[in-house]
Amino acid sequence: SSYLFTFPVRGSEGLYMVNGPPGFTESTAFQRDSGKNCKAVAFSKDGSLFAWCNGEKVNIVNVTSAELLRSFDLPKAVCLEFSPKNNVLATWQAYTTAKDGTAGVPNLQLHDVKTGKCLKSFIQKKMQNWCPCWADDESICARNVNNEVHFFENNNFSTIANKLHLQKVNDFVLSPGAQPTKVAVYVPGSKGAPSFVRLYQYPNFGGPQSALANKSFFKADKVTMLWNKKATAVLVIASTEVDKTGASYYGEQTLHYIATNGESAVVQLPKNGPIYDVVWNPNSVEFCAVYGFMPAKATVFNLKCDPVFDFGTGPRNAAYYSPHGHILVLAGFGNLRGQMEVWDVKNYKLISKPVASDSTYFAWCPDGEHIVTATCAPRLRVSNGYKIWHYTGSLLHSYEVPSNEEMWQVTWQPFLDGVFPVKAVKYQAVPSELPSAEPKPAQAYRPPALRNKPVTSSKLHEDEPPQNMKPQLGSSDKPLSKTALKNQRKHEAKKAAKQEAKADANQECTQSSASQNAPRSAVPVVTSGDPEVDKKIKNLKKKLKAIEQLKEQAAAGKQLEKNQLEKIQKETALLQELEDLELGL
Repeated sequence: SSYLFTFPVRGSEGLYMVNGPPGFTESTAFQRDSGKNCKAVAFSKDGSLFAWCNGEKVNIVNVTSAELLRSFDLPKAVCLEFSPKNNVLATWQAYTTAKDGTAGVPNLQLHDVKTGKCLKSFIQKKMQNWCPCWADDESICARNVNNEVHFFENNNFSTIANKLHLQKVNDFVLSPGAQPTKVAVYVPGSKGAPSFVRLYQYPNFGGPQSALANKSFFKADKVTMLWNKKATAVLVIASTEVDKTGASYYGEQTLHYIATNGESAVVQLPKNGPIYDVVWNPNSVEFCAVYGFMPAKATVFNLKCDPVFDFGTGPRNAAYYSPHGHILVLAGFGNLRGQMEVWDVKNYKLISKPVASDSTYFAWCPDGEHIVTATCAPRLRVSNGYKIWHYTGSLLHSYEVPSNEEMWQVTWQPFLDGVFPVKAVKYQAVPSELPSAEPKPAQAYRPPALRNKPVTSSKLHEDEPPQNMKPQLGSSDKPLSKTALKNQRKHEAKKAAKQEAKADANQECTQSSASQNAPRSAVPVVTSGDPEVDKKIKNLKKKLKAIEQLKEQAAAGKQLEKNQLEKIQKETALLQELEDLELGL
């Protein structure tokens, strides 16, 4: 692309900027900050401003010209964030109280980027969710204070314009995009009451009828709320710290769907186990979930929460849609080996399977073509570095820090939507100077006795293939086209419906025959072929059943009438008659 974009690298070697593809050289415009104390970096949403703190000052530069715009004396700042339209820079440092126990100084500060003056400072004790949240147009700004959400308007922080007060708001998320802004709030359950997530439209918070949607659920110690880009729905991952059944070390997770039109559903995941990752497609009409005990399943769902495509199972625990939503990467990082599957989402075709072992970080470049994977401290202290890939699987650039150094962070310079046009998906690996980064498979240990014998495969489990790569009976193993997939799905649904109907019918048959056979359960239902005889047999069975019931009543100590006792005495004769009829005598 004609854009030259950069990505900062932060670590024990200091902070420096690298020019993105195709150059991968260190930026000469940005002066390397060689201090070993750079705690945080932040880009503005449009990528035009860059801020960092180095243990002395918080600096803001213009990314293109590298000109220093502002510098604040904040030696203790450890967190930074720009407001969406670059008007405010928020900084946070750890909260400390004075020795005599009096309240400490406000530690969250909002600075006017243009004038450099401090607009407001707050006491914000927790680092988690420290930063206020802005609507994309900065018309409102919100923060959680003592279980209430306080709203400010147009960056006027001297007055609270609105409050959302529920019993105890634990977390909230503002919707992305244009006005009107919607708010998703989470209230944890207490004393046996369920937890719930509610959606509101700002500023309509009054009364129980004002919520756009509400979903309550029991199993939730914490929740993650994910808005789609069009702000029409929220996915909620609810998780408990402990799985009561003891099945999972990760606790227990459930996935819920809540739409602003009031609809809500539990997303049915066909495999048990943890939910590792859930991501919205930027098109806002599909989402992908990675879930289930290893090897994990990955499935794309639509807004009805119906599965659209099933990727089968594999060693994966994360999913990443490209910025344009046309490519999906499924990956296994952390305690997995870094295998990635790059999929064309429109046709559900596999593009490439690169491997980035020991990765602790993955991010799509805003151009929708390049990917960075990195190994960073403190998650991993050895072989820190980063790799830049093309999604077709080619490794374009790789850097590893010297063995005594650490890398803490890399990140792409962001760009607003629409800066990079969508390009057609390529399948052919783009050319690269570097050899492909296929790690050599480690040889399994073989005891001496087996070393001269042929190797037998010892897979612990077979991975289930994606739904369009399952071998079809009597057909070649070619992947199915989209129409074929649709037809196959219809066919399977019809088949399932037929089988269900059949099963129901069978059940009815067995139930009715079981009731007729109650006294002589060993005799199967046989028809004699003569309707008259069948009728007699039926009547005899009816009488015998009645006798059986009378005998039970007598056994239970009930006083029987004379005629009932006479009936019981006829049992032997009736049985004989029935046997004769059934044997056709």
